[in-house]
Amino acid sequence: MSGDRLTLIVPGPHGDREISLSSPDRVIWAESGITKRELAEYLIAVAGPFLEANGQRPVSLERFPGGIDGDSFFSKNPPKGAPAYVEAVDVTYPSGRVHPQLVLTEPAAVVWAAQMNTVVFHPWASLAAAPDLPVELRIDLDPQSGTGFREAAAVAPVLRELLADAGLTAWLKTSGNRGIHVFCPIEPTHEFLDVRHAVIAVARELERRLPDQVTTAWWKEERGQRIFVDFNQANRDRTMAGAYSPRATAAATVSTPLRWDELDGLDPHTFTVQSVPERLAAVGDPWEGFAAAPGRIDVLLDWWQRDLEAGLGELPFPPEFPKMPGEPPRVQPSRAKKD
Repeated sequence: MSGDRLTLIVPGPHGDREISLSSPDRVIWAESGITKRELAEYLIAVAGPFLEANGQRPVSLERFPGGIDGDSFFSKNPPKGAPAYVEAVDVTYPSGRVHPQLVLTEPAAVVWAAQMNTVVFHPWASLAAAPDLPVELRIDLDPQSGTGFREAAAVAPVLRELLADAGLTAWLKTSGNRGIHVFCPIEPTHEFLDVRHAVIAVARELERRLPDQVTTAWWKEERGQRIFVDFNQANRDRTMAGAYSPRATAAATVSTPLRWDELDGLDPHTFTVQSVPERLAAVGDPWEGFAAAPGRIDVLLDWWQRDLEAGLGELPFPPEFPKMPGEPPRVQPSRAKKD
């Protein structure tokens, strides 16, 4: 360590690399006093499973130059001066614009991201080798006002059963906050819009089975005290925090993979930048083998078609998306009634 810089030695597939970490004692999480150095050391400790979940795919970096209590911004394309081992791939955004997006392929690239003040890593659901074809079906169980992790945890096993009925294996992680993420590995045979429709189909089926606990209502005023299945997270360039990614929460929580038998009574706030490396060393990676047996979304697309024929059509897209075929008006229901 010299002055306000620290040199970290990061092992990797191409040998050790040196990363110069500026301001290593800068506090990132004020409540727990976790520093930039500790963030980098955390990412070194979890680099293997982190890259299994988030590597080799387009990724957006959520950067916090002044710590999590300050301003933040997203980096998608490699900044000037990025080392050669920080890779990129051209991707197509919803606007139709094509632009290079960051790809992390080795531990040194992840630690470089920490040097760039990255706290949250947002990987795409597709690989850099075929960025238009998702290899994951992702479902975000998002607690609404009056609900929390416990309510999401009550819904998740029913979702798991539904996905099994469709021939898919469900894997589980905390969101790093109040929610739950359920991911299924899938064959890269369909583009993002098809995968979105598959997510909507399973969300509607879940809502039918648990109408008092689950909602697919896009507008918050219609959701009530239920778990919202955020189908729009399945869209192109819409991402969730990756497995083992830190979160910008006061407790420095981590989006942590779980075994299904851990869900009952779990407190997700116990999984932090400080605790997860010890957990990983003790119990291993619950997502080991995640991509070994990908499924197909054909059954879910049959459910989508069935609902279309029953009069259930497209659902709203995020506001930054162009108007999509079959999409209902993007008008808040209460405002539409008033007009």
